[in-house]
Amino acid sequence: MNEELVAIAFITKPRGLRGEVLANILTDFPERFENLRKVFAVLKTGEKLETEIEQFFFHKNRIVLKLKDFDSIEDAETLREAEICIPESEAVELEEDEFFDWELIDCEVETLEGEKIGKVKEIFRAGENVNLVVENGEKDFMIPFVEAICPLVDIEKKFIKVDLPEGLLEL
Repeated sequence: MNEELVAIAFITKPRGLRGEVLANILTDFPERFENLRKVFAVLKTGEKLETEIEQFFFHKNRIVLKLKDFDSIEDAETLREAEICIPESEAVELEEDEFFDWELIDCEVETLEGEKIGKVKEIFRAGENVNLVVENGEKDFMIPFVEAICPLVDIEKKFIKVDLPEGLLEL
């Protein structure tokens, strides 16, 4: 498989005795699990395993998954810290001004005046608030990902222009 994969869940640990696993949900569209069967488990070693979701249920803002051919706690343990992924072509269509977290990672960030701030290394969510964690080699900055502060986002060029409120980078 040559297509890029998109992570929709991150397995934290086995749950139960029949191979179930507990996972953090990485998608803004958890309803997608309703019609999802074929997935890829990307192990922490980088190995990709094609599998199927046999059963699932949501539990306290997480998901419990039962994957095909993982039928014991020992089988489930091999999935610890694996990402559950789908092909990029199966990702949900977004509105024009919406972006997947993975699209924002590694974007160069600079001010409207052209001052380089750094690169997006991760996305930090706190409730409804989305923040870019931008690293520049010396320090990490947390920049709110809202249109007023990030008026220009060019995913193709991996570039974000920001209009920062005074003092934001000193926090």
